[in-house]
Amino acid sequence: MLPAVIVVFMLLSCSCGENPAVQVILTNKGLQYGKHAGTGWIQEKLTLITFPDINGDVDIFIGRVHYTLSGVTIQKCDLPEPVVEFVQDIGLKTSITGLSLALTGGWSTRFGVIHDGGSFNMAIFNTDVTSVVHLGSDAEGHLSVTSISCDASVRDVDIRFSGGASWIFQPFVKYFKGHVIGIIQSKICPEVEDAIVELDHHLQAMNVSFGVNEVLTLDVPLTGLPVVDASNLKFGLKGEFYSIKTHKEPPFVAQQFTLPEQAGYMLSMGMSEFTLNSASFGYFSAGELQALINDSMMPPHCPFHLNTSSMGMFIPQLPKMFPGLLMNLMLYAREAPVFSFQPGAAVLGAQVSAKAVAIEPNGTQVPLFKLNIDSNITSKLMIDKGKLMGSVMLDNITLTLASSEVGVFKTDSLENVVKTGMGLALGKVNATLGKGIILPRMKHIQLVNTVLKMEKGFVAISSDAETLQTDRRSYL
Repeated sequence: MLPAVIVVFMLLSCSCGENPAVQVILTNKGLQYGKHAGTGWIQEKLTLITFPDINGDVDIFIGRVHYTLSGVTIQKCDLPEPVVEFVQDIGLKTSITGLSLALTGGWSTRFGVIHDGGSFNMAIFNTDVTSVVHLGSDAEGHLSVTSISCDASVRDVDIRFSGGASWIFQPFVKYFKGHVIGIIQSKICPEVEDAIVELDHHLQAMNVSFGVNEVLTLDVPLTGLPVVDASNLKFGLKGEFYSIKTHKEPPFVAQQFTLPEQAGYMLSMGMSEFTLNSASFGYFSAGELQALINDSMMPPHCPFHLNTSSMGMFIPQLPKMFPGLLMNLMLYAREAPVFSFQPGAAVLGAQVSAKAVAIEPNGTQVPLFKLNIDSNITSKLMIDKGKLMGSVMLDNITLTLASSEVGVFKTDSLENVVKTGMGLALGKVNATLGKGIILPRMKHIQLVNTVLKMEKGFVAISSDAETLQTDRRSYL
């Protein structure tokens, strides 16, 4: 039964902050799907359980015969679908009623100096098992599972002996099958509890910090205990990106938000703007938000080049002061770009500076001027048929002269050029979003019927999920 719980955890995909930046809700619908998906796997795993030798004595009126049942293995399992439910403030309760098993093994007897043996088939009828696990977290933010209780009962056993003098031994089964039932019954809960311990060890070994690329890591420890009520299970995750180089904390903290439960879906996930802004700050603090642009990088169809002659149409004095020289532009973010989520849209605000230099024939770089470029871009996104779709729009852009070594000049024409360039770039983005970007899937789970909504301060995703049958065996 416990593997059904494992499947549920797998559907979810840990210093902990005061407020989680990422929240996950597993609904009862998701729990039941996890149970359903895991039932077949439970049957498979039950066949791997081994039983200890069963020893005892039986009185056959002319003396006592010592018997041993050895090599007991499960050949077949008739498993009713388990009942799995949330237990408020505790965790999960899993129950199986009416489990039946078919087993085989070998038997041997000793009566004085007489030894005999053969094989047997055993049927275990109407086995009931109930297990309750507590869900918690450790100091490092890993999810933890602990067995609270386990009860098991085996109602009846039928044993058929073959080989040797089994015809003599068979009539006495009714005298010792109670002993066999007791041994089998005592084996069930230790197996369940061992599986829970194994699952807990697996959870403690899972990473709560992941390398995203050569610049960023993502920390996702639990920010507190899981919250369990009668209808769902809620997790709060830190959800913060860090620069590998600096590992600086951003000058802002995650704000509290309330993720509404979508009862019609298996899973809901909310991500606050803090997560994206921590990534932005990570790139900024690592010095990654800058780029050097030279004339060789200008598009072939561009009507002007990055040199003092072409720039003369915007800055008339430039070609007079520095005739016929190539130029470089150093673009860099003055501040970390800021994301904000509003109902139905996300806004990105960026503050960029551009330093221009002229390149002398001997390679000397001569400072010319610095421009400040401030812009806001709004995006509207949705998920449809497994694709991210939507549109982006340039809200505004302003270009101002921050400093100049070539004298004051007007920036209106340059601002129009930048707007045109941004419009062309965003046009390509919109063309891509119009076709849709196929969302990456997890290795063994695929999200279906996914809905994305932008709310004040966070984005919410509600979805159903399905396990990929070709992967399930290797995954578990």
